[in-house]
Amino acid sequence: MSDRAREKVLAPLDARMADLEALYEDLHRHPELSFQETRTAAEVARRLKADGFDVHTGIGRTGVVGVLRNGDGPTVLLRADMDALPVTEQSGLPYASTNEGVMHACGHDIHVTCLIGAAGLLAAGRDHWSGTLIALFQPAEEDGGGAQKMIDDGLYSKVPVPDVVYAQHVAPLGAGLIAYHDGACMAAADSLRITFHGTGGHGSRPETTVDPIVMAASFVQRVQSVVARETASREQAVVTVGSFHAGDAPNVIPDHATVQLSIRTFDEEVRARVLAAVDRIARAEAAASGAARAPETETIAGFPVTRNDSEALREVNAAFAGLFGEQALFPYDPASGSEDAGLLATAANAPLYYWWLGGWDPAAFRKAMEAGRISQDIPSNHSARFAPVQQPTLTMGTRALVAAALTRLGKDGQTGAGAGD
Repeated sequence: MSDRAREKVLAPLDARMADLEALYEDLHRHPELSFQETRTAAEVARRLKADGFDVHTGIGRTGVVGVLRNGDGPTVLLRADMDALPVTEQSGLPYASTNEGVMHACGHDIHVTCLIGAAGLLAAGRDHWSGTLIALFQPAEEDGGGAQKMIDDGLYSKVPVPDVVYAQHVAPLGAGLIAYHDGACMAAADSLRITFHGTGGHGSRPETTVDPIVMAASFVQRVQSVVARETASREQAVVTVGSFHAGDAPNVIPDHATVQLSIRTFDEEVRARVLAAVDRIARAEAAASGAARAPETETIAGFPVTRNDSEALREVNAAFAGLFGEQALFPYDPASGSEDAGLLATAANAPLYYWWLGGWDPAAFRKAMEAGRISQDIPSNHSARFAPVQQPTLTMGTRALVAAALTRLGKDGQTGAGAGD
């Protein structure tokens, strides 16, 4: 796709931006939790239909997918997640959440708005490209089940299988920047719930019990050794116990105790080894306490490693450099956060490119960076104070999705730089 053709597709964006900004503020005011994104999904479906897409709703409960067939050529999937978080907003924005205890604290409202904008531009500019465009709006990324739920619900029997998958995520970086990493760019995540079974009784007579609190507490201490003593320094792993619950009264030893863990790894072999070690330690602590029943481990959610395809990254970054300038792109270290967008690519046997979109006020970000205070002064994703600036974030995010799609959607099936316009 030539630069000239790309600019023709992007030309109407300025005239559409006021509407996209209004959409963003509306989405931010009305956040919805995982698998509850009914209002968001309805607005997305309405806009896609108006732009001429064939629209499929209710995939994976609340997912929406628009398909625009435009002659011969590759099939490109652009993905945005829709769900919010159970966070009480403290951003001070004039368009802050009106849904008590729920907030778009991870920028998914930015993602939806940019994809709506990109889908509209590509639909209006279809004379300048050829192929099939899929705009996928995914539920429940935060819960960890949305992408898999859509796949299990027959996603690729209802829409074409893509040749490539692109996605982006707004981040607390200076607006106007795009960050990327080749290969494993985000960690695998495994959320576990482990229930330790003991024998309850009176708090005054612990000798008549098998105390599951002591059992679970010993596990919490010992499980830290998985990273400290069983993981090589060249490997990356995080094991965090985020929840511990047992009993309801001070003088009663309960029958069971439950802990919940989050495990992050960047390699499948390391992932398997860490999971096996956690299970081994849980069983060993139960045996050491004389428990009559082994602990039960339940997988709450799981994300694989998010892995960028080198060729897809190179192609799209070349387009980004031409559109935004080389200075807008920079490599970053793999993030210990996790994503399920990669499942959409894996299920299609297609390459993935997933990049970070800067969303913070550039002057404030630069000041914090120069002072070495980014972690203190720039609220991160999932913070109650997370508040991306609308511009240039929305404009750049929309343009980035269009540019990425057009690296494959060449006129008359041609792809890449220099294709006809």
